[in-house]
Amino acid sequence: MRKKIVVIFLLFGLSISLEAQNLLSGKFSKEALSRVLISQANWTPFPKLTDRTDWAKADQEMMKASLKAAETYVDYTWPSIPATKSLLIERTGDRDEYQTISFKKREVLGTLLLAEIYENKGRFIDPIINGVWSICEESFWGVPAHLPRSKEYSGLMDVSQPFVDLFSAETATYLAWVDYFLGEKLDAVSPQIRKRIYYETNNRVFQPLMTKRHGWMGKNADGRRPNNWNPWICSNWLNAVLLLEKDDQKRTETVGKILSVLDEFLNPHPLDGGCDEGPGYWGAAAASLYDNVSMLNLASSNAFGYVYSDEKFRNMGKFIYRAQISEKYFLNFADADPQPGMAASMIYRYGKDMNDPDMMRFGAFYRKPEDGSVGRFHYFRNFYALFMQDEFRNAAKGFPLPLEVWLPDLEVVIARDVQGSTKGFFMAAKGGNNDESHNHNDIGNFVVYYDGLPLLIDVGRGTYTRKTFSDKRYDIWYNCSDYHNLPTINGKNQLPGAKYKANSVIYNTSKSGVKFALDIAKSYPADAGIQSWKRTITYNRGKNVVIEDEAKLQRSESIMQHLMTCYPAEVIKPGEVAIHYKLENGSSKDFIINYNASQFKASVEKIKLESPEDKGIIQKWGDNIYRINLQSISPKLKDKFILKIASK
Repeated sequence: MRKKIVVIFLLFGLSISLEAQNLLSGKFSKEALSRVLISQANWTPFPKLTDRTDWAKADQEMMKASLKAAETYVDYTWPSIPATKSLLIERTGDRDEYQTISFKKREVLGTLLLAEIYENKGRFIDPIINGVWSICEESFWGVPAHLPRSKEYSGLMDVSQPFVDLFSAETATYLAWVDYFLGEKLDAVSPQIRKRIYYETNNRVFQPLMTKRHGWMGKNADGRRPNNWNPWICSNWLNAVLLLEKDDQKRTETVGKILSVLDEFLNPHPLDGGCDEGPGYWGAAAASLYDNVSMLNLASSNAFGYVYSDEKFRNMGKFIYRAQISEKYFLNFADADPQPGMAASMIYRYGKDMNDPDMMRFGAFYRKPEDGSVGRFHYFRNFYALFMQDEFRNAAKGFPLPLEVWLPDLEVVIARDVQGSTKGFFMAAKGGNNDESHNHNDIGNFVVYYDGLPLLIDVGRGTYTRKTFSDKRYDIWYNCSDYHNLPTINGKNQLPGAKYKANSVIYNTSKSGVKFALDIAKSYPADAGIQSWKRTITYNRGKNVVIEDEAKLQRSESIMQHLMTCYPAEVIKPGEVAIHYKLENGSSKDFIINYNASQFKASVEKIKLESPEDKGIIQKWGDNIYRINLQSISPKLKDKFILKIASK
């Protein structure tokens, strides 16, 4: 008989307070680190260009695909990026026009490099030199969306004050690998090429990171812990300095600082491994932390192998398959995507390094035939992938799809009808606070899927614009609680900020399902007049999902419950709303939401998708977002509301 598990979070906050672990920076002294790091002159993380025997062991299908893609870029015209493209972030809020040009240039450079490594005939050297020179001449290696929002900048980079964002660091990685593999060929053309690579990388990346504190390095002024920017930038910083910095003392000092910065991300990260940015950002958060550890092990003869047995690090890896709903869909609270791409080979390596067969099978499932794409980011992962394909092709494939997952620090519960299967109901719900990274105001939100397809959804994020990360973030509808599966109370919705959080969180599991309860009152402003609002979400395995809200109000003006779906819905009769759900085979199946007709009047609205931010919603869900509104008929100071979601 299964034991019942109950976990309670009291009003005063999280149950777990961990001392600084310093897993990475606490292992080696400066002197010890200098001893374990292989010197720059002797380090060969991957075979040198002249080592054709070892390059013959690289996957030939991948290399040929890269060659085919590169042949379309032999005559590529490397574009400059006009100032007016950068100014768009201020003038229209658009960030894509600039980024499209910038990202494409780096993709082309990375593709040409792989082709030259494979062919080794010099055919791509001139296009590569043109690419290096063009990129080095850019005013900013980052993107205007990441510029400080002030009149001093107004959409253009101050080239006298370099700072490092995500894509400045990514650029350093591309140039560093060009230098590593093609250094002698570049020198044969002109010594100025490699000299320029180091000069620009040192000036734009190394020096700023060693002399200026960047906000992403540690917690912000409000105490929020670092997000994916920290390990993602560090992974590229680490790659570049290991490859380019010939002064081994500077190189060691830089690696030491990187370890300390990474611990600023790792120390406060929840022990349960939960990524509050969601699976879509996991690939640049926990996965980038793994990238750092993996590269450190290459640079030190596996001196950092101990990290793979650390409980927190292991839980951070497991999150990606714990948050899976079905082959296509993943849990997408906050700004996460419902259908994120999976970096299959990296996931497989992560699982292998920490000896997790479930993660290995999960990663192997998402392996795709090679098409010559180098990906938009994390370029160095391509080199690992080149030397693992025989094993990867033959690896066992499958989904763990755990029956239940409880992440007590993140306050997220996940449950499904059948372990290892997408059949039947899937439910997930969250507590937490409204100052999470990429936050939506969504305390008490939940989702319901059936047979692996969405029924009641979290809409997630749309297209990023200037507005997305500005003081107007919560003017965007899908970031707000009234466009989640949550109530509007006395005309008030949830507010952003760490003090707006769940209280009295309870998780209870039994053979028949799970029960998740929390008080969401403190996630609303004081003038909402809420004494308490206890929400209990009961998932009855194989049967239904029941939402029970018990309200105690100081005043009772209005209450409206909201439910979001991506299928047409209609009021069938008082007390019943039908969602016209489509099965994967195209056939229809109705689900019924039962409510008390004496308490609520129901209506359904289709959300108009017409703003620049809405483009991303259409890409993910189509023009198919519906909101079910249950308007209270006669609100009371004390009341109880029950909603039941079940198949017809």
